[in-house]
Amino acid sequence: MQIHSSYDAIIVGGGVSGSFMAQELAAAGWRTLVLEAGRSFTRTTYPALEIDSNSQLYWGGGVELNTSASLALLRPKVVGGGSIVNQALMDRFDDIALDSWKQESQVNFFNSEVLSPWYQKAENELSIQKVSEQYRNGNAKIFADGFKANGFICAPLTRAQKDCRFEDGNDCIRCLSGCPIDSKQSTPVTTLKKALKAGCQLISEFEVQKIEDKKDHTLVGGKWKNGGQYLFSARKVILAAGAIGNSRLLLQNDFKKSLPALGEKFYTHPQYMVIAMYDHEINAHKGPLQSYKSQDPHFRAKGFKLENVFAPPVAISMLLPQLGKKHMAKMKEITKMACIEVAVRDTNPGKIKINNQGRPIIEKELNEEDEKRKRAGMDAIHAIFASTGAREVIRGDLGIGLHLMGGCSLGADEKKFVTAPDFTLHGHRRIVIADSSIFPNAPGINPSLTIMALSKMAADQMIKEGL
Repeated sequence: MQIHSSYDAIIVGGGVSGSFMAQELAAAGWRTLVLEAGRSFTRTTYPALEIDSNSQLYWGGGVELNTSASLALLRPKVVGGGSIVNQALMDRFDDIALDSWKQESQVNFFNSEVLSPWYQKAENELSIQKVSEQYRNGNAKIFADGFKANGFICAPLTRAQKDCRFEDGNDCIRCLSGCPIDSKQSTPVTTLKKALKAGCQLISEFEVQKIEDKKDHTLVGGKWKNGGQYLFSARKVILAAGAIGNSRLLLQNDFKKSLPALGEKFYTHPQYMVIAMYDHEINAHKGPLQSYKSQDPHFRAKGFKLENVFAPPVAISMLLPQLGKKHMAKMKEITKMACIEVAVRDTNPGKIKINNQGRPIIEKELNEEDEKRKRAGMDAIHAIFASTGAREVIRGDLGIGLHLMGGCSLGADEKKFVTAPDFTLHGHRRIVIADSSIFPNAPGINPSLTIMALSKMAADQMIKEGL
């Protein structure tokens, strides 16, 4: 296959990490190319219907399952990645998470003092706000009132947003398919936009399938949506396709031989939604979708956190156990539903493998400790709903994996880890990773801001070292 173009840096994946690194490298004068398998949308072209959003913004037509079908993994396939389909929750990691990373990886920069300026640099790229109490919806009020009634501690969520104009009737549930007013600080309106202005090139709907590390360059090949194949060359390659995407690409190209830990240490923060039925209107789909999180040290110690959440009708319907007329009767009361989610800080690592066609196979289950953490979270949710007058509580038993982490974990030991402390692959200095796939274990905190901070750190290191 003929090499069509050469670059200083090729970034595989146009999500959070890829966009932040593209901005830094392009601003430094590097000839940079971003390759993204998903489509590029604008605020006027995002899918308006939930079913279209599932098929157009995610791998697997909306959901991928682990081998036992007990976990539904949501992996974005769109320019902007997770910043398009999430609620842009911004949290710095605490010492509990960072100390566990340092102990696991033997990497000293996993501490608050070192990472604090990088968090600040990432935060400076965005508008970060808390949802004003005046705009909280009925679901958020139940969450806050239930926490108070039970002596639990909660706090407002910090979100990457700007002028959401809730007073005009905007509902964040629509933003799960991309924000139609560009208020959510997704990368296409922040860092990726700056990268493109600085000269970075973006090719969307191009799936990378080949990566070959040579002596003085790295080859990156793939195909367009229409089947046309292209091969590029770069002095440096940044893998920013997430835990499954990075692992799949490296496994498909036989990197497991030199990186024995490839595909290991995969975590998801398994999340379980619990629905409560009330006799009055809750309208959990109105206004800000998420406003509060648990801030209770006892919850943190027990390995779980709670957030007030909701979902569009198709997703909610998947959580209800009834069939036929009973199911329809419940769905007709969707405006009387409240919902709280428990997210488990999982301790049992999974594995990412590929089949003969190169498709990912995910082996990931909850162990006894993870089940214990899940039950503790569920018990707290039941107490919250009971204290706020719920007439029925419905537990969602399907785990949802939104925070896909690991597979290319970062650590000093090349036999136990894939990525070295300088963000290059062990034994492959031209290949760099700084997204959630390098996480050594599950932090139990929303990962977006830390992905941004680590990506800033890695890009700065690349620029200082030069080509």
